[in-house]
Amino acid sequence: MRGIFDVRPVPVGDQHRTTMFEIFFDLVFVFALTQVITFMAQPPTALTLAQGLILLLLLIYSWGPYLWLGNLVRADVGPARAATLLAMAAIFVAALVLPDAWRQGPGLFDAPLTLALAYLVTRAVQLVVLLWASTEDAPLRSTLRFFAVPVAAAWLPLIVGALLGGVAQTVLWTVAFLVDIGGSRVASAYRPWPLRSLDHFTERFGLVLIIALGEALIAAGAGPRTTAPNGAGLVAALLGLVTTICLWWLYFDRLAPAARQSVLRVPDERRSSVAGDAYGLAHAPLIIGAIFIALGIEQVLGQLFEEPPHSARLSWPAATALYGGATLYLLARLVFRRLTLRTGRPGQVVAALLPLVLLPIARSLPALAELALLTLFLIAVTWYERRNDRRDPRVAPARPVRP
Repeated sequence: MRGIFDVRPVPVGDQHRTTMFEIFFDLVFVFALTQVITFMAQPPTALTLAQGLILLLLLIYSWGPYLWLGNLVRADVGPARAATLLAMAAIFVAALVLPDAWRQGPGLFDAPLTLALAYLVTRAVQLVVLLWASTEDAPLRSTLRFFAVPVAAAWLPLIVGALLGGVAQTVLWTVAFLVDIGGSRVASAYRPWPLRSLDHFTERFGLVLIIALGEALIAAGAGPRTTAPNGAGLVAALLGLVTTICLWWLYFDRLAPAARQSVLRVPDERRSSVAGDAYGLAHAPLIIGAIFIALGIEQVLGQLFEEPPHSARLSWPAATALYGGATLYLLARLVFRRLTLRTGRPGQVVAALLPLVLLPIARSLPALAELALLTLFLIAVTWYERRNDRRDPRVAPARPVRP
């Protein structure tokens, strides 16, 4: 037994990249995110959208420390791998009960309590593995002391909220999130996590976002499975595909590589803080925006299967998810751009807020036309951003030198 505890972590180098094991872990995590769509879709209301937002935030910010862990030590070797597999199992259990996250059951371990306990397991595993990884790293152990306090303090409202249910659960889980994530952000600002491989860090965030886009597209494109898709349903599915392509293009085509190069030029002593702020703050709303858009597309498909295309209309919550998700994604992209490239234009802010202006107009249209309007808007924004990128030397790709 002593030999197990004597095993030392395997530190990563500055050229370390994301491993297949970490991608496997991220797939389970994104499955949990897409299960939140199922929760919010039964049916969408202002309350379920707010509760779904709480679930998304708790999930996303519980994943972050596993990224930092993989940036410090090899997550696919020895005790780190065993602990990550345990956390993976807890996240999978959480995903299974997520659709019933606010539904009290007759047994002791109903869905809310099971979800809360699964969340606690993922956070406890993080603390134990990070403690093990900091055995011979005094600065890391100091950071961990600050980080552990708000994480542990959030467990009580999480458990009590699961036991009480209803409005109390919503309030206490919001408190748990604010204590956990707010305290962790303050702690990391005072004692930043060490950043050893920028390539691993940026790549891991990008992979989770692109998996979220892919999984969200699958969830949105599936629609009701009771009947074969009709013509309007196929058009809606294609519009959903084009919308997702635009979301991909707006981040991955030029912004992501330019942001990485910009962070790479930051001095070593500030790089961890800059990367943590840019990716830690901006990527959560990027993912959440994509999830809400997927929910809106799924609702469009559902309406088209239940009613004729000319009479099918989205509810206000579903329309808000669709157009509000687009605004959230675009605003998060601007925050990310500002924190990494230190650039931004007033026209980009106006474009990001425009979906909220279009929402009342879109709400008066049939569901298919509502989705088409958003798709055309995102195509226009993509064209506008590419045009601006060509004029910005910080984003435009370098031209090859002719011999």
